Amino acid sequence: MSGIEIITTTLFALYLEALVNIFLDFKYDLYGYFSKGVDWRGLLYGFGIFGQVSIVYLNYFPYNKKLMSKVIYIVGWSVFAYIYELLFLWSKTYYYNGWKCWYSLILYPILYLILRSFHKYVLFLLKKYQQS
Repeated sequence: MSGIEIITTTLFALYLEALVNIFLDFKYDLYGYFSKGVDWRGLLYGFGIFGQVSIVYLNYFPYNKKLMSKVIYIVGWSVFAYIYELLFLWSKTYYYNGWKCWYSLILYPILYLILRSFHKYVLFLLKKYQQS
């Protein structure tokens, strides 16, 4: 990935994470980091994880493979994220307050598809502006 792809997708991943948390954590109080409400430790956790995960996820994405390879890749990353979430729950850096485990299993593939779609759009824009 080029530098511009990394910075744009990282910022998008952080924005997407913040947007999801505004509704699911702050508005509906379904889960959270450390303690209820805004917590600087939780903010640092989010910034420390989501940007880096998006870079690795997109950098190894099987762009030129068949659909089944892409589906397996997204499912694999979703399982990885779910296990990571369980470790956060176990370490008490993350808590559920009405959230159910299976919600995450549904949400992760959607989030990974959104991230991949955004990266595809960035690539489209880069190609478009390089031609002009």
